[in-house]
Amino acid sequence: MIEPDHAYLSITEQCELLNLARSSYYYHSVGETEDNLHLMRLLDEQYTRTPFYGIRKMTAWLQMQGYAVNHKRVARLMRTMGLETIYPKPRMTMPGDNERLYPYLLRNPTIDRPNGVWSTDITYIRTTKGFVYLVAVLDWFSRYVLSWELSVTLDVTFCLEALERALRLGHPEIFNTDQEVQFTSAEFTQRLETERIRISHDGRGRALDNIFVERLWRSVKYDEVYLKEYDTVPTARRNLQEYFEFYNHERLHQALDYKTPAAVHSAQ
Repeated sequence: MIEPDHAYLSITEQCELLNLARSSYYYHSVGETEDNLHLMRLLDEQYTRTPFYGIRKMTAWLQMQGYAVNHKRVARLMRTMGLETIYPKPRMTMPGDNERLYPYLLRNPTIDRPNGVWSTDITYIRTTKGFVYLVAVLDWFSRYVLSWELSVTLDVTFCLEALERALRLGHPEIFNTDQEVQFTSAEFTQRLETERIRISHDGRGRALDNIFVERLWRSVKYDEVYLKEYDTVPTARRNLQEYFEFYNHERLHQALDYKTPAAVHSAQ
């Protein structure tokens, strides 16, 4: 992109031309110390391995690695990263005026074609200077990644941008998400209702209700993120763009009879 001081186009216009979320352009330091950023990298890797670890187990694990941390510090870092243990926990707050919850519709699903069910979720992506958030929209049947977006904040905007991009490729019968505020917001749910798409929400704290996206995150982390050092958000974006192209068009999936997601998605 052109630097703002020398641009003939505004940042908004440049982002629109490049299909880039404005939230991923305005990158700034997350304000964490080097020690905390290091701990967050460790927590990210361990959570990918053991998403059933709660705050106290994560604290104990870090202490076993020689880090002097308490559960309050670990809880704050996990909350900042958007990490949530997969076991059910009591809901401590009631839905707000801007939050709408729907039942989980996929307990005994028959998914035999693309665009039957789509899912979305958010994960933490580390960089050498801090971290960003990644959202993706996935087709359950083909495992095809329909769209994705990066953001330096957990604002709903980048989730809506990913949703709009996915809807240009098709419309699912059911759209499944967890109960994060981005997906239960009126902006997000009303957009789905406008398209007459049935909305399904996971049980709170049950990451396994959205198991296909969880598997996608493990692939992204182990195949790409953990093998590289992203020094800037544009670097992360370029590398993730290349990875998702590989994932959709070249990576063979055992569950798809060793076909690629793109081949399965386009065959139906």
